[in-house]
Amino acid sequence: MNGIHLHNRVAVVTGASRGLGRAIALKLAGAGADVALLARDVQRLSSVAEEIRQRGRRALPLPCDVSSESDVAAAAGEIRKAFGVVHILVNSAGINIRKPITDFTLEEWHRVLDTNLTGVFLMCRALIPLMRGQGYGRILNLTSIMSHVALPGRTAYAASKTGLLGFIRALALELAPEGITVNGISPGPVATEMNRPLLENPELHREFTARIPMARWGTEEEIAALALYLCSDEAGWITGTDIRIDGGWTAQ
Repeated sequence: MNGIHLHNRVAVVTGASRGLGRAIALKLAGAGADVALLARDVQRLSSVAEEIRQRGRRALPLPCDVSSESDVAAAAGEIRKAFGVVHILVNSAGINIRKPITDFTLEEWHRVLDTNLTGVFLMCRALIPLMRGQGYGRILNLTSIMSHVALPGRTAYAASKTGLLGFIRALALELAPEGITVNGISPGPVATEMNRPLLENPELHREFTARIPMARWGTEEEIAALALYLCSDEAGWITGTDIRIDGGWTAQ
């Protein structure tokens, strides 16, 4: 993938302050894209923006809660003013609350669904107008192997990520005539900050590793490399699908 370049492309990445969002934003910038960075943590966003500027690309850090319609609208306005157009949208913002269904509050349920699913809808609705008319566009949503299989205590997370699969297919058909692709990436266990409770629990860490045929957790770099390919010109005939990158977990 060393030959992939995104020169003269503008990318927008949500959840860009940490984890997979940060890794993908840096990977896209390394290939030549200018990047608008959205997340709630302003301090961390500023740090990622500086890393991108050190790569010689423009970076626009924007505080944004993707579950807030007004936040998303404000961010879209700033992106329009700064760049005029958008070529790539990566929806990486997500949260997970792990507990039995009977312990969930309605507020917690809504928080997971609003961030992981409604947030993608809000971002797409706001930014697709900036993508149209160019004959090229890439929308990439971070789904999960929990879109395909499940574990106890993941009802809200699995529901939100499975809902993304239907969203991806329908939107891909809607935008295909305009040259805009819509896809998902379903990572298996990846060593990210969101998975810290599992990584720091020796028993759970061993349990998860034992389920992975490749016998190790994935890395942020591996997910970012796949994201870069799906955002490139070379991936122009891939749309409406979801790619599992999970060390073989869901092949069992």
